[in-house]
Amino acid sequence: MKFLIKNFKELTTSELYEILQLRSEVFVVEQDCVYQDLDGKDNKALHVIGIKEDKIIAYTRLFNSGQYFNTPSIGRVVVKDTERKYGYGHDLIKASIQAIVNNYNENKITISAQTYLQKFYESHGFVKVGEEYLEDGIKHIKMLCVSE
Repeated sequence: MKFLIKNFKELTTSELYEILQLRSEVFVVEQDCVYQDLDGKDNKALHVIGIKEDKIIAYTRLFNSGQYFNTPSIGRVVVKDTERKYGYGHDLIKASIQAIVNNYNENKITISAQTYLQKFYESHGFVKVGEEYLEDGIKHIKMLCVSE
């Protein structure tokens, strides 16, 4: 899998369609969560796109300090269900952390993680901050990482 980092204006129509389709496939259909994915924030984000065999199979969006949290953040972390067994989620998080360091010159990162993924994020240096909360009907925790 290769990664592309693009701002919103650099995304092609086809890329944007595939990204939105993947996010909907996982967050709305698979997780059975009705929520407003198109939240008006994509135009402010950097988009980390994981491509395999010319298809988008993994994705995150990144925000600089102050756009979402006080530190840069990673959100909308998604890997196509049929591709998860290959460990691409780990590659995606590593690429996202590196993109924050390269583009925002920051090493502190905050995420709002689905609670069941706490161990996954801990394996990348994130630690839980605060109590569990509901976001769009799904249990989440705030996590912080200081990358090297």
